[in-house]
Amino acid sequence: MTATMSDTLPTPDLDSDAEGRKLAIICSKGSLDMAYPGLVLANAALGEGIETHLFFTFWGFDIINKETMDHLQFTPLGNPATHMPPSLMGLPGMTAFATHMMKKQMEGLDIPDVPEFLEMITDAGGHLWGCRMSADMQHLDEDDLYDRVEGIISAADFMELSEGAQTIFV
Repeated sequence: MTATMSDTLPTPDLDSDAEGRKLAIICSKGSLDMAYPGLVLANAALGEGIETHLFFTFWGFDIINKETMDHLQFTPLGNPATHMPPSLMGLPGMTAFATHMMKKQMEGLDIPDVPEFLEMITDAGGHLWGCRMSADMQHLDEDDLYDRVEGIISAADFMELSEGAQTIFV
């Protein structure tokens, strides 16, 4: 008898009640293609009634930084999933071109831009937190961040806040 994935992996209970569930998403990268996984997961969790907290750290701070949040870029350089010949990836202008193409595709699918996505998440009850160490390293304070960020907290504070949560690192 041959084992299948359904024999070895538990099947999620899609009918389970979300009450009491908590999700913590750590957003550590600030490129356009890495901003969206955390935002999409947060939005999906909130749609299921799951308490959701996003913690922005290191380069992920660009997602909530007022100066950078509207200007995130996608670079194909070093990303094998772009399926481009390596000789083209490093050419001048490729990051701008790749960013433009990605934004155009997302717009065609009616995917909101980063500030609008953050607004949707907070409107649905999601919580946004900045990392204290990252803020200090980048010489940023709460005035520099998206207005709906609830605060800049330490990693230890986030551990306390997200106790019992399912945690996803992006």
